[in-house]
Amino acid sequence: MTSETMFQSPLVDTEEHHVALRESVGKLVAKYGRGYFQDIVARDEKPDELWQELGSAGFLGAHIAEEFGGSGGGLGDLNVIIEEVAAQGCPLLYLVIQSICAPIIARHGSDDLKKRWLPALASGTKKMSFAITEPDAGSNTYRISTTATRTKNGWKLQGSKYWSSGVDEADAMLVVARDGELSTPERASLSLFVIPANTPGISYHPIDSALKSPTKSFTLFFDDVELEPDALIGKQGDGLKQVFVGLNPERVSAAALNNGISRFALRQGAAYARDRTVWKTPIGAHQGVAHPLAESYIGVQAARLLTARAAQLYDMGEDAAEAANMAKFSSAEASLKALDQAIQVHGGNGLSNEYGLADMWFIARLHKTAPVSREMILNYVAQHSLGLDKSY
Repeated sequence: MTSETMFQSPLVDTEEHHVALRESVGKLVAKYGRGYFQDIVARDEKPDELWQELGSAGFLGAHIAEEFGGSGGGLGDLNVIIEEVAAQGCPLLYLVIQSICAPIIARHGSDDLKKRWLPALASGTKKMSFAITEPDAGSNTYRISTTATRTKNGWKLQGSKYWSSGVDEADAMLVVARDGELSTPERASLSLFVIPANTPGISYHPIDSALKSPTKSFTLFFDDVELEPDALIGKQGDGLKQVFVGLNPERVSAAALNNGISRFALRQGAAYARDRTVWKTPIGAHQGVAHPLAESYIGVQAARLLTARAAQLYDMGEDAAEAANMAKFSSAEASLKALDQAIQVHGGNGLSNEYGLADMWFIARLHKTAPVSREMILNYVAQHSLGLDKSY
């Protein structure tokens, strides 16, 4: 089995067309590759050419209905696409953001919102960002303080968000806010809004982070932002229920991205172990090198299987929460182990940007913490899967 075919497993591709889809995406992104992505990051630019080609090929709209310009597939297709893009050395975090926004609009948006945004998201001609995190709320969404208050002409939004990604390239943002009319001091009632990014009163500042990615994160500020009545998605006060529509796709998409990073890392590590010879023997012939790579491969394959199953459950309309959370947990852990081992196999070269491994580290590490921390996933599994008492 070659490095190019080591992950082409029927165990993972749950649908026949996923094999062809994986091949098509791989060929498209391979034209760009790791060097392209590193160059974009180094020049602080956006991968616009790659994004536009993914959109033109129908890959960005894989999970969007055909009537709104998508391919009419599902999360299973999107899982394959995100993983394959990352496996070619281009871990596009914006694909994870898009996986949240489109399902929410498709499920809860008005007909006008669907027609206005879904075709543009599918084609890649427009982007959305998602703003929910606040520094004083963390994982406790009910502590959100950014507040939307009803006015004669619509709404007024006041507050701030933290670690909102892709704001600088978004045409609009989905913002989760405390509903000033329905909330009480004891418990927040949340509403969800679609807000054009150029709305007066919105400002943002970049967060200086270690991530080597063209997708930046920001602190967002809303200073008496006036919103039209139709900015509200669905029913007032239903924001949390609406957000949950996007959470399982977000977890699956984050898992897919890390699985792609894992595949890239192990492909690089295995190739180097075959080619690098010391004392007349390829280093991959030594169990001290081979076994850690093999163990990493097993962990990555298990994570990919769990991710594919989570996507399948979601597309079937089944409860995918447990599987999606476990997939995200497993993929983050497996990718860090695979990446670390690939770096170790390369010796000093593992820290050279020429080999494209070390500068992937913090993208992989991100998903051990976000979009939901490993500790909150363990809390979920302990409570909902094992029936243990709630610990927080």
